[in-house]
Amino acid sequence: MTHSNTDRILGCLIGIATGDAIGKQTEMLSQADIARWYPHGVRGFEGTPGEITPRYIGNSKHEWRIAETTDDTERTIAVARAIISEHHVSHASIGRELLACRKCVHPGIKSLWEFHQAGDPARIATMHDGCGAAVRVAPVGMFHTPTALDALVSSAREASISTHGGALAIAAAAATAAAVSAAIDGSSPQQVLCLAERAAAESERRWPGSAPPAFANAIRAAHDDLASRPTIRARDVASVWFPDRPLTIVPLALGLATTMNSAEDAILRAANIGGDSDSVASIAGGILGAMYPHTVNQKWYDIVERINGHNLSALGRELGALRH
Repeated sequence: MTHSNTDRILGCLIGIATGDAIGKQTEMLSQADIARWYPHGVRGFEGTPGEITPRYIGNSKHEWRIAETTDDTERTIAVARAIISEHHVSHASIGRELLACRKCVHPGIKSLWEFHQAGDPARIATMHDGCGAAVRVAPVGMFHTPTALDALVSSAREASISTHGGALAIAAAAATAAAVSAAIDGSSPQQVLCLAERAAAESERRWPGSAPPAFANAIRAAHDDLASRPTIRARDVASVWFPDRPLTIVPLALGLATTMNSAEDAILRAANIGGDSDSVASIAGGILGAMYPHTVNQKWYDIVERINGHNLSALGRELGALRH
């Protein structure tokens, strides 16, 4: 099946948004909690789209609705808009767009809270190793082709440092951007994996942290473990790669993306693993949506678009025109 770059970019965006919305239903839940809230597991949108997700009723920060996307999609769109506006990747232009984002801006998420409190689009963070940069970096991979690895890695850092300046966060963003770029080029799963590893290793070489480089090795370890399993069962994966820290969240997402062949299936697997499920589902769903656009769930996307009004089709066309 032949797909254009624009088809793959739109598939990536749909995978990100649907993964975010499906995954949000189980975010930070343990396996026991998932069994309690969803006795039959997550099979799609569990409830009526637009209604408050039952476990978020009365939540003081935000009563998340079924099929509502989170800051992951909101900030991915912000990065895309900055690139479309400037025709290059600059942390200051991305910072301007990020300051207009409103979801998850509270003291409980320090990286976003500190950035918004400072109110400076040119601010450069010097810490924070979470996956907040990786979940929004896909437009960098849509903008740069895989042959421009140096530019990919540098641009991934530019897209990160408004809120995340830690070595692991930047490496995670570089790996994700590289994987998206390779996927849009129609690369094989092994090529996608190898480019993600190379980007992570190069990032950690350029901007090392206080600990020895570890991110590229974590990507390979997650992939190899998943590839060795006859069946990727959510409960089994959760016992080894529960996504609740920097060296499991993005490596797990990249592992799912390079061992599975369906965006829809990977999103459901991530949702049923739990932990930072919306991040894992959106990253894996985005990469697989680019590799195999026909595997995104169009019904899910129609619901997401109706609830959120993102207009990802227009965004995808504009990003496709800029790819170089």
